[in-house]
Amino acid sequence: MMDTRLFKLGVAALFCLMTPGLFAACHNSVVLVHGNTGSPSDFDNTRIELLARGYPAGQIFAPDWGSKLCAACNDHHGSEEIPVAEAIADAVEASCTGKIDVIGHSMGATLAARQIMVLEASAQVDTFVGIAGAFRGLWSCGSYPFNVMTSTCGAGGLSVNSPLVNSLKGQHFAARMYSMKSWIDQINCAGGLCTVGGVHTSSIDGEDGSLSYALGHFGLLSQTAVDQVDLIQ
Repeated sequence: MMDTRLFKLGVAALFCLMTPGLFAACHNSVVLVHGNTGSPSDFDNTRIELLARGYPAGQIFAPDWGSKLCAACNDHHGSEEIPVAEAIADAVEASCTGKIDVIGHSMGATLAARQIMVLEASAQVDTFVGIAGAFRGLWSCGSYPFNVMTSTCGAGGLSVNSPLVNSLKGQHFAARMYSMKSWIDQINCAGGLCTVGGVHTSSIDGEDGSLSYALGHFGLLSQTAVDQVDLIQ
């Protein structure tokens, strides 16, 4: 008589072969980095979209960084770095592909980019998406070292030609890099000045593409979840 256990195992194996669509596909882990004084919940729409497309919740990482009460106190060094660096490392470890995708908004985009360089993790990053980042600096912060009033605008911040901003120029943070930007961004285009050296500050050197929207600084994050996930797939 056939062993009942062997029969059950055989049926289970046949079921797996015949119904591959029932099993989750292997996805890159994803790191979502919020902006200055923001929170992980700022990416709720993106998280919902990722889950809807079959990404496991355990492969979505959203570090919480920086002071929530003092925007001018946050920069790209020190305590701000730690949660982002840990999230990137944890995402790589959890990834079933060995690769990750990183999406950052505003100052979270430049913070994530810097941590990828510090960790020498660019080879593990498949796609980097910078949403409303200030990769070329902010004229509202002045031009380094002049008119630099706060940490956010200082040497480790986003004044034009700051050491931080210059350290990101010409770098590759991933195999593919994309920016998402707006010409009516009330933060990056304060006073109507969106460009640095004739290029939109949200554009990334060597990027593979850039999407422009008629949205404000925060709408660029909350209203583009479908496009964000399209870019990393």
